[in-house]
Amino acid sequence: MRAIHAFLSTSLAGVFFNFKFEKPLQNQTYVFCANHTSNLDIVLFCLLAKGRFHFMGKEELMKNPVLGLFFKTIDVAVSRESKISAFRAFKKAGENLDKGMSLIIFPEGKIDDEYPPILNEFKNGPFRLAIEHKIPIVPVSIQNIWEIMWDSGFKYGTRPGIGNIYVHEPISTAILAPENADELKEIVYQKINSKL
Repeated sequence: MRAIHAFLSTSLAGVFFNFKFEKPLQNQTYVFCANHTSNLDIVLFCLLAKGRFHFMGKEELMKNPVLGLFFKTIDVAVSRESKISAFRAFKKAGENLDKGMSLIIFPEGKIDDEYPPILNEFKNGPFRLAIEHKIPIVPVSIQNIWEIMWDSGFKYGTRPGIGNIYVHEPISTAILAPENADELKEIVYQKINSKL
């Protein structure tokens, strides 16, 4: 349902996605980490991710008429201001990973107010989660979606175009320990930033 909705809504608007893979992805569970500059980032992952997957995102998305349906049933909503909410969200995401559901997360935590966008500092949560559950991380560089639609599109508008997305080779977490989370975070940051 998500893939069909994503394809139809973007195609009718004249928006298409060009995915370039550094290495083909396998049919397994991943933690996808990407930069975040547009509401289209969510849509493109509905076409990129295969099998069962879920998003972690801000709780405000529960008010969206379309996304809210998924955040009330499949996805994990988190309040930025509450440590308890964050703890519960990552616990639920970990349970979903154990069930074989890939996680899609934007480790910057939000779309920044900067325009043109720059890559902001990452939060630690996704990297600790991937290490604890021994799930490979897939860094994803969303290269030019912000030029088609930045944030919600209200400020600078939306136009047709082709969005380029670079999917990096998965990074194994099999031999990493929780204390390696900062190092892993920096590696993922550098990989994503290298293709922006």
